[in-house]
This record gives sequence, C-alpha cells and structure tokens, in this order.
Amino acid sequence: MAQKYTSPLTSASKPYGAPENKPVQFAFGKANYQLLAASVVIVALGFMLMSGTTDIYSNTKIVIAPLVVLAGFGLAFYAIFKKPSSN
Repeated sequence: MAQKYTSPLTSASKPYGAPENKPVQFAFGKANYQLLAASVVIVALGFMLMSGTTDIYSNTKIVIAPLVVLAGFGLAFYAIFKKPSSN
C-alpha cells in the first residue's frame, strides 16, 4: 500500500518564519517623546541665552544659561529613564 504524501504546509498552519500579527511595542511612550522634545527646546534656549549680547561677563551668560542647559539635559535623562504607562 502506498502512503499518501501530505504537505507540511496546510491551510491551517502558517509557513515557517511567517510574521504574526502582534501590536508593535515601542521602547518609549508618548509622554517620553514629549518630554524629550521639551528637553531639546530647553537646551536650545539655554544655548541661545549663552550667545546673548557682546558682554562676556554677563550674569545671564555665566550663571543662568548653563543652568538652563543642564536642566534640559536632566529632563532628557528623566525622559529616557521614565517607564511608559501601561495603558
């Protein structure tokens, strides 16, 4: 008696390596990207304050602008390390 050959690829099974329809999981949530964009704006504002006027020893250039830039970098680190919400 001869055996009937059946293909391993039937209509019920998917071919090997075929992608499954799963929702895409991003590394960051929407709030993370918003905070990251805000930090870029804050850093740019700090550098604009640093360029300022011709007065080299201005209080704005020496004290305020570097603090604004550091605050922007701090916000960027927070945005990267913040866990996205599970909603």
